Amino acid sequence: MQKILLVVDMQNDFIDGALGTAEAEKIVPLVKEKIEGFDGTVLFTRDTHFDNYMETQEGKRLPVPHCIKGTEGWQIRKELDALRTTEAIDKLTFGSSELGQLLVKKNEEEPIESITVIGLCTDICVISNALLAKAFLPETEIRVDAKCCAGVTPQSHENALNAMSVCQIVIER
Repeated sequence: MQKILLVVDMQNDFIDGALGTAEAEKIVPLVKEKIEGFDGTVLFTRDTHFDNYMETQEGKRLPVPHCIKGTEGWQIRKELDALRTTEAIDKLTFGSSELGQLLVKKNEEEPIESITVIGLCTDICVISNALLAKAFLPETEIRVDAKCCAGVTPQSHENALNAMSVCQIVIER
């Protein structure tokens, strides 16, 4: 049985860039420690937008250009990216169907015991990908390490953790 650690969108724009927060900066060393101590496969996602971001539905609702492919803000935080051993999964929206399909394939090759999700933002992409993993692999234990996540606000972080808990995702505090 294999274990997966999913590191969601630990990118410069979400840490100290266009949409950065103090809470996001605070979790970077915890995320690094979690990756370094993880016994299993580590996968990274990367929020990916293009020059036409402001013309997209997301851009109209969140008019802050961020994670534009090829920019410094799009890059995974340097000290975390140095630990990456697989290609990052570029996702064009909050959740990644490509990720779901990859998890199913990995599970067929060797059953997945658990998937632990960490990263940014708890209330947008972490919750989206945790629920997506639960939908693609309903009998696999999905976990979220709350200490290695940060939301847009502390309140929305807690709201997302509570919502995931109701959906049978194990929240590690």
